[in-house]
Amino acid sequence: MDKVLEVKELSKQYTKVLAVDKVSFDIAPGEIFALIGPNGAGKTTTIRMISTLLTPTSGDAIVAGNSIVKAPKKVRESITYLPDEAGAYKNMKGIEYLRFMAGLFTNDPKKVNEYVERAKSINKLGERLNDKLGSYSRGMIRKVLLSRAVMTQPKLAILDEPTSGLDVLNAIEIRKTIKQLAAEEGMSFLLSSHNMLEIEFVSDRVGIIAKGHLLVTGRTDELKARYNAANLEEVFERVVNGNEIL
Repeated sequence: MDKVLEVKELSKQYTKVLAVDKVSFDIAPGEIFALIGPNGAGKTTTIRMISTLLTPTSGDAIVAGNSIVKAPKKVRESITYLPDEAGAYKNMKGIEYLRFMAGLFTNDPKKVNEYVERAKSINKLGERLNDKLGSYSRGMIRKVLLSRAVMTQPKLAILDEPTSGLDVLNAIEIRKTIKQLAAEEGMSFLLSSHNMLEIEFVSDRVGIIAKGHLLVTGRTDELKARYNAANLEEVFERVVNGNEIL
């Protein structure tokens, strides 16, 4: 498979607002692609269409060979989506929550155990998984949620603000986990974040979107050179304020 995701002129028209206008990009196996833009730029709408939570007005996206328009159920078998506002059941123990979520994917007890063991190896919370989620810090909750999202080894993991609200150390751990999953297991990621330092560290390529238009895509080093910028923040500012479509 050449591409895990191919987005083809994806558009979303609300009553009076064109939220996303003919957005196109792709993601290769094992690649981490970051979609960044100002608030209201169309990032979340684009992500929700790819996740099959919203139906596009026109265009399509092909995920692991399946169309989000023609075969959304098959697409959902190949992806995981972790939104920024995702939560967990605070009265459940961490291990109970993982078993419960694993059971939504399979009725096979062996597979459930396999998924749970995989999640445990990713979140590295050890004995704390025997405690209720309500006693966890935000960082611990996010680790559990990320491990739950990737324990089935999806072809594409879609993460919206994966480290939002976390302290520096927990954010670094989450970023390292994402990079490790991509490098060692070939898992592909579509990320959205306002943290430019995070995007610069974790992503292979970046797409900058504003007012529903994908303005530019490329590797961070390429974009910094193209815009004579010291960092991704400067690239972001120059692209968005200049409204350049390249």
